[in-house]
Formats: sequence, structure tokens, C-alpha cells
Amino acid sequence: MAWTRKDLVSMQDIEATEIGEVLDTAESMKEIATREIKKVPTLRGKTVVNLFYEASTRTRTSFEIAGKWLSADVINFSASGSSAEKGESFLDTARNIEAMSPDVVVVRHKAAGGPALLARHVINAGDGAHEHPTQALLDLLTIREKKGHLEGLNVTIVGDITHSRVARSNIYAMRRMGMTVTVAGPPTLIPPACQELGVKVSHRLEESIAHADVIMMLRLQHERMTGGFIPSLREYSRVWGLGLDRLQHCRPDVLIMHPGPVNRGIEISPEVADSQYSVILDQVTNGVAVRMAVLYLLAGGKAA
Repeated sequence: MAWTRKDLVSMQDIEATEIGEVLDTAESMKEIATREIKKVPTLRGKTVVNLFYEASTRTRTSFEIAGKWLSADVINFSASGSSAEKGESFLDTARNIEAMSPDVVVVRHKAAGGPALLARHVINAGDGAHEHPTQALLDLLTIREKKGHLEGLNVTIVGDITHSRVARSNIYAMRRMGMTVTVAGPPTLIPPACQELGVKVSHRLEESIAHADVIMMLRLQHERMTGGFIPSLREYSRVWGLGLDRLQHCRPDVLIMHPGPVNRGIEISPEVADSQYSVILDQVTNGVAVRMAVLYLLAGGKAA
């Protein structure tokens, strides 16, 4: 199918065929990373603006690398040092940037729905506790690479579901691709209406991961918490931290994922993060390929 979408704001309305096209495109883009000169003329003459109002390492860097490897002109915008410090609103800043006619605007903002305020050719790089579409896509690519397929797999997402944009985007995407999703965590960190998304809910770690093909650990989103959701970090780690002892009761071919940044010793032990089960660095690698694919599909261009 031909990609006709003009933005990527949410995974909620993405069709399975569209997800498959992104993954297939990303898979072909990975070859560029193996070249001595990592540069193709695919998006030559196109301009990509990275409009980030929140701190970011993996997402912003991978979007920048993706754009440059595709020969786009990449402009990085940070709220600090801009007119935002003088009181200019996000909407005014976004409209001013749109008036300069960039081909794609990549937006990260603390407010849910921020990227949706822009007209078109927008990629949501994370909006509050709402969604993070490209993270879900790179997670699916990583799983498909390791397992060979997506449909029928059992995935358990563990941790702070309430405040996680990664969890929401993954739930939408994984359900669309025929995967069974279980969310696990203390009741205070799982939204009351979570089951309406078509997921199973568990409040016991061992029970939730016993038959999982994939375990995705999430960090506590302290920056979005406004109350006492957990007794203490030590207690959370004791009950919900994933260590090698708990992996002994899991499938021998289980994949361990984490969207980062990883808080070692809290949600996941160093031994697990660095184990043969971990695909955390594969996720980072695939982040560049997926963002290259999305930029290519949205901005258009000749094949690499």
C-alpha cells in the first residue's frame, strides 16, 4: 500500500497495514547503518525541525541522526534559549515554525495533545503521559526481529502504567497487531479503566510474567506524579523489581525490554539489563531505523 498519512500523532488510529509498512521500511533502512558512509540522498532538500520542550536523549538524538543519514536539513529547537523563555506560548512558537514551511516537525511536549495542535506533517515524539508512537514502532520492530512474528505473542508491561505514554502507544499498537497484552503493577499505578483498552490486569509480578514472550519494564515517572503512589523506592523495587531470581520462572526465550532511561536497581537489576534476555540496546538501534522510516514516509523521497 502507499503511505498516505500526513502525521503520526497517535497509535490509536493506525491500521495494522500501516504499522507493517513502517516496520518493513525500517527494516530496509537498517542497512544504511552498516555502510562506511552513512548517508543517502533520500530526503535531500527537505527540512526537519525537532521541536523539543522536554529533556530527551535517545528520541531526540535518533531523530537527528535519522534525518541527517537521509540527507535532510535538521534544525534542533529547545525551549531553553528560545522565545519560550520570554513568555511565548507553545502554540505561537509552533505556528511561527510552521510559517517557515518545514517539511516535518517532530514535537515533544509535556502537555498531552501538544503535537496535535500543529496542522500536518507532525511526528509526536512524546506528549505528556499521552503517547509516544515511534517508541511503540521501534519496540514492535525489535520484537519482530527477535521472534520472527508479532501475532499471538504474549506481552507483559510492568510498572507505572498510569503515567506512561510508552505503555499507551504500545497497547494500541500491540493489540492492533494481534498480540495479547497484560499490564502489571500496584493498583495505584494502573488506571481504573485500563481493561477497556483490551488488556489483562495483574497485581502480582510473578503471575504476570510466567508465560510472557516479552516483558517490558517501565521506570517510575516521578516527574508526572503528584501524590504518594508508592510507599518507597525500596519497597517498590522489592515487590516489582525484575531480578535474575524472578526470571528463573519465565520462558527460556523471553525478551526483556525497557524504553529507557533505565533506573538500575529499581525496576530492573543490572544483571537482567545486561543479560542475554535483554534487547534494550537493540531497541536503541532500531529507534534510528524506525525514525528514518517515518521521516521518509511522511516527507517523501526517493528510495535509499
